[in-house]
Amino acid sequence: MIHYKAFQWLFFFYMYCFFGWCFESAWVSFKSRKLVNRGFMRGPFLPLYGSGAIMMLVVSMPFRDNLLLTYFAGVIGATVLEYITGVTMEALFKVRYWDYSNQHFNYQGHICLSSSVAWGFLTILMTRVVHQPIEQVVMAIPQKPLAYFTAMVTIYIVIDFTLSFKAALDLRDVLDRMQRLKEEMERMQRRLDVIIAFNNEEKEQKRQERELSLSELSSGLKQRFASLKESIQLRPAAYEENVREEVAEMRGKFSHYPDPQENYKEMLDFYKRDMIRNNPTMVSRKFKNTLDELKNIVGSRKR
Repeated sequence: MIHYKAFQWLFFFYMYCFFGWCFESAWVSFKSRKLVNRGFMRGPFLPLYGSGAIMMLVVSMPFRDNLLLTYFAGVIGATVLEYITGVTMEALFKVRYWDYSNQHFNYQGHICLSSSVAWGFLTILMTRVVHQPIEQVVMAIPQKPLAYFTAMVTIYIVIDFTLSFKAALDLRDVLDRMQRLKEEMERMQRRLDVIIAFNNEEKEQKRQERELSLSELSSGLKQRFASLKESIQLRPAAYEENVREEVAEMRGKFSHYPDPQENYKEMLDFYKRDMIRNNPTMVSRKFKNTLDELKNIVGSRKR
């Protein structure tokens, strides 16, 4: 394998990012039965594939004459890369863009045995079959035009990645705000249920068997406030003054809560909406149900 110059390494990286996007988008589109622009970025590039391809080329260099060592170098190198990337992205964005939790022999959902085994075979395919003819074509291109083209693609990718990175951070903030609002509504609902049950207006509410969505919580709170308002007007003596004041305070606070559906639709610009649409398998341990709800909100909104 030839020793490449920096811009040639970059060109290979971008090219494999593009090939990875083509493969991933075609596969996910086939499974989803609709066109999906797969990936973290908005443009036709998947950096994980480009990074994986470059990693395969680098780790296999010392073992290019030994097929078995090339395989194990690919297994180890790609698995480490996948794990570090997955952990880093989840730490930053609180979301997993892939998850192997349902696979056998997985570790923290970021890596799994079947994926690692596949990485080894892909390393052999990459170094022995795919890259060699591509290398010949690229090395035949005059260096100056290739360097200029690589520089232009670099500018585009830096801009795209920066916007996508910001969108992912903003999406994390939206999820965090939704989660905090849900927790506040749940506390308010539990307190109202205690007040209603204590004053024998109706049987105590059964514990919810599932986590309610923001819309369901909002609707339930409206019903409880309406019921309490009517009850306080009919039997004011049954409610102590401090309880009436507490209910009034909660009602005033609730009146300033944003409309769950419309508020969060407006907070999602096209970058954040596309990020959710383009990664249908994304999951979040911290915001599991909230992320599912946000997916539904995005799905109900036309582009």
